[in-house]
Amino acid sequence: MDTVICESPGKLVCIQRDKPVRQADEVLVRVRRVGICGTDMHIFRGTQPYLSYPRVMGHELSGEVAEAPEGSALARGDVVYIMPYLSCGTCAACRKGRPNCCMNIQVLGVHRDGGMTEYISVPEAFVFPATGIGLDEAAMLEFLAIGCHSVRRAQVQPGQRVLVTGVGPIGMATAIFAKLKGAEVTVLDGQNTRVEVCLKTLGMDHGVVLSTGTRDELSVLTEGDFYDAVFDATGSPKAIEAGFGYVGHGGTYVLISVVSADITFNDPEFHKRETTLLGSRNATVEDFEDVLSAIRAGLIPTASLNTHRAALNDLPDVLPGWTAPEAGVIKALVEL
Repeated sequence: MDTVICESPGKLVCIQRDKPVRQADEVLVRVRRVGICGTDMHIFRGTQPYLSYPRVMGHELSGEVAEAPEGSALARGDVVYIMPYLSCGTCAACRKGRPNCCMNIQVLGVHRDGGMTEYISVPEAFVFPATGIGLDEAAMLEFLAIGCHSVRRAQVQPGQRVLVTGVGPIGMATAIFAKLKGAEVTVLDGQNTRVEVCLKTLGMDHGVVLSTGTRDELSVLTEGDFYDAVFDATGSPKAIEAGFGYVGHGGTYVLISVVSADITFNDPEFHKRETTLLGSRNATVEDFEDVLSAIRAGLIPTASLNTHRAALNDLPDVLPGWTAPEAGVIKALVEL
């Protein structure tokens, strides 16, 4: 079967691999769509902190059931999505009901080979029916669920002021779900085109393009109070550190980004605000279900978010171009 593998940073190749043999507790899925996410771009660039090479990327997956265990609720031909965070079910985090930060987590496309291939076999517990949505939408559930999870972590309430810094796909997902909670949402990004998408397509309240006057502009927008909740989805240590200054008194700062760096902040300012600092990792089954419901209800413009697509065999040629800001990629889908 055709498989695209990242042999080393900057090097993608299409190879042939044997079709996987399904184990007794697994579902064999014929992969049909793979979303390209910031994690994949970091892998390609060599800046993903949890990865070793070579690696088959791809964790935003939808497909069709090829084989299922006897007695399974899934049947051949069913359209499904895959939850890519394979948790152990027994560690301290899993026992607390937080498998998204499992101590032994194996994320498809990061810790183990992912879905840039024709078939993948995964434990049945991580395969779900994508009832009522299409293959494209099913492949977009995962990045939207990450945004949904971060908003749930912050316990965003109606009427709160929310700032999302870095509005790539994850930041846009966060902004969408904060808006659905009834918040007044401001987005901040270095790319004017992304800010425009948030304003014109996603209906966000305010948009700010990064500049030397950013903090003053945010102060004006909030009458000097700054934000009840700030979400960082930049992937930039410098931006993460700046974000501490955008949190209002009694506010919450949620770090969605994962960076290979130590983050520092001013302790007196942190305490003066009684800031709540949260990490947000991956998503849960409940988050996926919330996103699925929102898509079915027509609350998320998935077609507008999908800006690029390519066939699997063409990916080694097109992906390098997608990494450039001027490409304007929001969500790219690989089609099999």
